[in-house]
Amino acid sequence: MKASLVLLFTALILVSNAGMSFAKAKKESLSDRITPKTVVAGALSLLVWPGIGQAVNENKGEKVLTHAVLGLTGVYRFWSCYDAVVDRKDGYWHGRI
Repeated sequence: MKASLVLLFTALILVSNAGMSFAKAKKESLSDRITPKTVVAGALSLLVWPGIGQAVNENKGEKVLTHAVLGLTGVYRFWSCYDAVVDRKDGYWHGRI
């Protein structure tokens, strides 16, 4: 039951935030931003630790640190993975999330 709720919550976050990210990427399509480098970065964020993918994508240190600290929650790994795969440069909280 607990795992189902976590999975549902994660899916809702991804779906709600993905729409906003897609709306901002008017000039550049999502498939143009996903490269082998960003896929590796996403895998590192999911499997090793959130924040590593942002470092591989050469994001600001504040974003890398924020993802690393929020990675303590466990569920945040999925968002960090998505964020690294699509290589989002902007975002919430002054570009940190």
